Amino acid sequence: MNRLEALKQMSIVVADTGDIQSIAEYRPQDATTNPSLLYKAAQMPAYRHLVEDALNFGKQQGMDSETRMRWTLDKLAVNFGAEILRLIPGRVSTEIDAYLSFDTAATLRRAESLVALYQQAGVDPGQRVLFKIASTWEGIRAAERLERQGIHCNLTLLFSLPQAVACADAGVTLISPFVGRILDWYKKNENVSDYPPDEDPGVQSVRRIYQYYKRHGYQTTVMGASFRNVGEILALAGCDALTIAPQFLAELAASTGEVQRRLDPDEARALDLPKIDLDEPAFRWALNEDAMATEKLAEGIRLFAADTRKLAQFIDTLHEGTNSPL
Repeated sequence: MNRLEALKQMSIVVADTGDIQSIAEYRPQDATTNPSLLYKAAQMPAYRHLVEDALNFGKQQGMDSETRMRWTLDKLAVNFGAEILRLIPGRVSTEIDAYLSFDTAATLRRAESLVALYQQAGVDPGQRVLFKIASTWEGIRAAERLERQGIHCNLTLLFSLPQAVACADAGVTLISPFVGRILDWYKKNENVSDYPPDEDPGVQSVRRIYQYYKRHGYQTTVMGASFRNVGEILALAGCDALTIAPQFLAELAASTGEVQRRLDPDEARALDLPKIDLDEPAFRWALNEDAMATEKLAEGIRLFAADTRKLAQFIDTLHEGTNSPL
């Protein structure tokens, strides 16, 4: 048994890619996408038909160019999501525009339009889709309302225990703590070239969140994300889920050896971890006190927004030769 198969015995393995061919090769349970991954996948000739369908859909909306672009991008995300769902038994995570990270009402509206697009594509979003929302206070409140409607959410750009606590209290389905981006911050700010896996600040952050959730009986899934190396992944073996980029899936599949369970729910339930209560002021203060989480959350939102702009610019280039401006 290779290490990827061994890991699948203790954690749900999720493919972190928009590349449908990679998903077909590694057959994960679930898959996650974001604007950066869609931007890369949309440029591949194999997926041009998905892009052209989204372009045609956007043009049919008959509105101003900004609105048509928004519909085109949403349709593109749904097209890739629906295609991915043909290959996996579980769920695909679809990003809600990072520009809406501080607007609860707009996030709700966008989620509802994505739900409608998935339904038109013959997909039951309540069973097969997680909507990715940034772990801001406003995003968490939107997710809370969506979950009550049976629309399930993946709270992303999560860097701290207070964010995780607020998400669990809101009843969200899944959170994605970003292991590698936490590591990046500490390497830069502590002037350290690297950390052993067990001392990796991102690994330690996910372990704390996992232990807190199990100790207090939360049902929210903890899915480690944004890995920088296989060592981080193996150090979180046993986490509810792990979303892994294709190059690391390949590395795990090509290697053999024991994979030791590092996170155990029974052990976590026995820990003495006090309950944390957070209202909005307490949440904002706790986040403010954590320089890493504050900086990486803001940076992550900016980067996702920039990736969305790049994807929109790519869509624009496809229209240049058509005499049919979007």
